[in-house]
Amino acid sequence: MPSQRDTDEAAIRQQIDKIIEGLRDKDLDSLGRCYTTDVVSFDVEPPLQHVGMDAKLRNWANVFAVFETVAYEIRDLTLTVGEDVAFGHAFGRLSGTLKNGTATNGMWVRITYGFQKTGDTWLIAHDQVSVPLDIRSGKGMVDLQP
Repeated sequence: MPSQRDTDEAAIRQQIDKIIEGLRDKDLDSLGRCYTTDVVSFDVEPPLQHVGMDAKLRNWANVFAVFETVAYEIRDLTLTVGEDVAFGHAFGRLSGTLKNGTATNGMWVRITYGFQKTGDTWLIAHDQVSVPLDIRSGKGMVDLQP
């Protein structure tokens, strides 16, 4: 019989799968069910932080405004699961076809997740997305591969 930690980790991985599906389907309602209402997101777009569900979903709506089709890939998801909080990190890549018909492979970013368990449901309470910075040039290094 699986331990509670194994069951919780599987549930968290299912939430990440729901984000991938929600992006592919361009489904903001589905995406909204993956986050706490007071989620804090340190995304790649300004400002420095996006606070609350509406702000997080506006980020995804911005993606849908630019992309005709969306693909999202997560690699190397590593989780540490406690009783009612968990954290994880992974590499992610958003790609697809832009509204103008141009295909893009996107770029790999680093993702950190903070999860909170409410009842039996694990939700993302915090996420941070970043790209490495070349200090000398001051530019993000968007061509790195995991």
